[in-house]
Amino acid sequence: MIIRTALPGDIEAMHRIRLAVTENRLVRVITRSDYLDAIGQNGCGWVAETDGNLQGFGIAKRSDWSIWALFVDPACEHRGIGRALHAEMHAWLKMSGCTVAWLETEPGTRAEMFYRKAGWQFTHITPEDDAH
Repeated sequence: MIIRTALPGDIEAMHRIRLAVTENRLVRVITRSDYLDAIGQNGCGWVAETDGNLQGFGIAKRSDWSIWALFVDPACEHRGIGRALHAEMHAWLKMSGCTVAWLETEPGTRAEMFYRKAGWQFTHITPEDDAH
């Protein structure tokens, strides 16, 4: 597995992974333009790839110091892909000058447990029932 910077040509595969997850399902439409903005001037994205196949992706945004996305293909879970992508995003945010970052995830999910294990602290629940 390699971790590399996400490119516009990766967006279709990234979105396919995003739609394949069983938790934190999409409730609003994410467009190609949203991805382009997130991996362009406002942030940076990374993909985990093996033999040319994307297995996961992560996107961090400089515009609001957030983790915008971290998703692993369900067929590729439990291989350290999420941890590797998280480490890339964390290092990039820190290198970019971020001292406090935030993210949203559904409470009571494996994602929440993943982030807590990685050191993230819960601050509040939004009206949409997302944990911060």
